[in-house]
Amino acid sequence: MHLIPVVYVVFRREDRILLQQRRGTGFMDGHWASGAAGHVEAGETVHQAACREAFEELGMSIEPDGLEPLAVLHRAPNRVDFFFQCTSWSGQPKLMEPDKAAELQWFDLKALPSPVVPHELHVLGQLCSGVPGIGSFGDFTPPAGLD
Repeated sequence: MHLIPVVYVVFRREDRILLQQRRGTGFMDGHWASGAAGHVEAGETVHQAACREAFEELGMSIEPDGLEPLAVLHRAPNRVDFFFQCTSWSGQPKLMEPDKAAELQWFDLKALPSPVVPHELHVLGQLCSGVPGIGSFGDFTPPAGLD
C-alpha cells in the first residue's frame, strides 16, 4: 500500500475563510471544501503543490513562504493530508474550474455552512479551538487481503 499526499489551502482573512462548494467531481459533491486542494504530483513538494492548486482553482498567486503549516491528517486507509493556512496572496479569488465547483464564498470560521467535507471540518474545528496539528481521521481497517 502506498500513501497518497493531498494538499489543502485554507485562505484566511481574520476570522473568515474561503470555501468552495464541490460539484461534478464524484466525491462529496454539494459539500463545502477548502479554497484550494489537490494531489501532490510527482516531482513537486507539498508547498509547490499548494501554490499550483491555488493558481489552477482560484487564479490566485501565492508564494511557498506565505504558507503556514496548519495540520497533517493521516486519513484512512492510504491518504496523508497537508493543510496550510494562507493570509497573503495576489489576485482576487475566482472559480477557475466551474465544472468542479458551484460556488465560492467567504464564511466566518465559527459559522460554517453545511455540509462541509468531514475531514476538512475536523481540521477547521481544530483551527477554531487553536489546536491543529498532527492527527488521524477515519476507519483504519485494512482492505481485504492486506493483512
